[in-house]
Amino acid sequence: MRPFPPTPASSSPPYTPNNGTLTPTVAHSESGTDVELQPYRGDDRQREGPPQMTEALERPRHFFSKHRKWMTVYMVSIGGAFSALSSNIYFPAIDTISKDLGVSATDVGFTITVYMIVQGIAPSLYGSISDSRGRRIAFVIALVVYLATNVSLAFTSNLAMLVVLRGLQAAGSAATISISTGVIADIAEPDERAGFMGTNAGIRMIGQAIGPVIGGLLNSAWGFRSIFWFLFVFCALVLLGLLLFLPETQRRIAGNGDVPLRGFYKPWSYYFKPPKEWRNAPVPPTPKLEKLSWRTIIEPLTYILRMDILVLLSWGALVYTIWSMVTSSTTTVLLKTFPDLTQWQVGLCFLPNGIGCVFGSVCTGRLMDRAFKRAETRYKEEHGLANVNVKSQHDFPIERARLSLMPYFSVIFIVSMALYGPSYEFNDLRRHFAGNLVASLGLQFIIASTATAIFNINSTILVDCFPDNSAGATATNNLCRCLLGALGVSVIQPMIASLKIRNAFLVLTGIAVVFSPLVWVQWRMAEKWRRNRVST
Repeated sequence: MRPFPPTPASSSPPYTPNNGTLTPTVAHSESGTDVELQPYRGDDRQREGPPQMTEALERPRHFFSKHRKWMTVYMVSIGGAFSALSSNIYFPAIDTISKDLGVSATDVGFTITVYMIVQGIAPSLYGSISDSRGRRIAFVIALVVYLATNVSLAFTSNLAMLVVLRGLQAAGSAATISISTGVIADIAEPDERAGFMGTNAGIRMIGQAIGPVIGGLLNSAWGFRSIFWFLFVFCALVLLGLLLFLPETQRRIAGNGDVPLRGFYKPWSYYFKPPKEWRNAPVPPTPKLEKLSWRTIIEPLTYILRMDILVLLSWGALVYTIWSMVTSSTTTVLLKTFPDLTQWQVGLCFLPNGIGCVFGSVCTGRLMDRAFKRAETRYKEEHGLANVNVKSQHDFPIERARLSLMPYFSVIFIVSMALYGPSYEFNDLRRHFAGNLVASLGLQFIIASTATAIFNINSTILVDCFPDNSAGATATNNLCRCLLGALGVSVIQPMIASLKIRNAFLVLTGIAVVFSPLVWVQWRMAEKWRRNRVST
């Protein structure tokens, strides 16, 4: 690698935030010519600059230290855990609820479908609020709705009430995912983003792991209504923590964190100890925020009309649907195969799935950060760049950097699905209980970990493409996954009844195989489509 030439002194100012917009950064080419760099904005138009540049002066995306960033990620990730927790803590109680309300298990299963439909739609509204009005206000509204709904669910007396309130519960809990993703997009540098996103997904998926166990315990001891009281208390504690410690991070309002916050944007703890970066900062004017309208709500939904995003979301939504069908049918499959299992034991059987989600999220985030740094180093060597942020370069192959692991996870997912259904019928299950149960639950771990890895890759690419509208982009992703997932969950029980366990999941495997070429299309065409989209 040839040595980098020295960078001439420049009187040009570095970029400074201007009401949340990014001011061009000035760098020097090897010939000494001033070059204006345009920040990478996947949803904005960009001008092409000379490929040979040695240094770009950029301020950090946020003034938080690495430790403070991680604390913020942990905090918003716990806040984002309610969606998965609320969904899965409910599964072990399905049989109890059906008996208590005097309805069939299929009727109770309909509440899961309603939950997933609202889970897909609600984040589109909250994502727009988050991107236009701020993360804190969106978080608080969502959690207050969630609190009120859980109190009402604790007094449920009939199926209609349960269906409506489960939908409202989803409206509060599901929004926290896109809001937490928006906070991470606000504070994360490009080479930190995948790790933060992976940790965010991993913490959220802890609810996937322990939710059924907690639900089984509470249901066995005090009935299904105790589940909703537990969620109420947990949510109240999380809401208090966010009000105390989470500052507004939306960049139109807070810049890179050095803009003194006022009013609701300011966490309560800052009244006692404001950040040192605010000491000499002038009082900022009231931020000019984008007006909340139907356009701001609907605009993120148009992302799916762009080919690179359409292919990305299609494969992710299909994998999510198959995984949801595996998870939602677990109680039915286990009780059909092993009728002597107790509610507590059924709850324990959800652990491999949840642990797989956590494992896949955390490991994928770290692997993606390493892959990004390798791609970044290679790009700088090939183009003779020194300290330029590669995301400023229109030709940096961000898709290749993120998608390098996608084929491996996809193949493992498909193979595991092919084995999952037959694993229940390899031998006489009544006489070989332990061995077959271990095989099936072990495959659930692999299915969950690879599926979550695919979700994490998709989510990270979306934030890369739309860093300043990340909550809206995440909401669009959530909409595609949950609507298709709701359809899958609604048909899995009839499929098992008519095709039997083995054949039902083999059909799902076949569907995954048919659509697996989407992974190859992503790898080959996504970068080209994105560059065409950005240049028009």
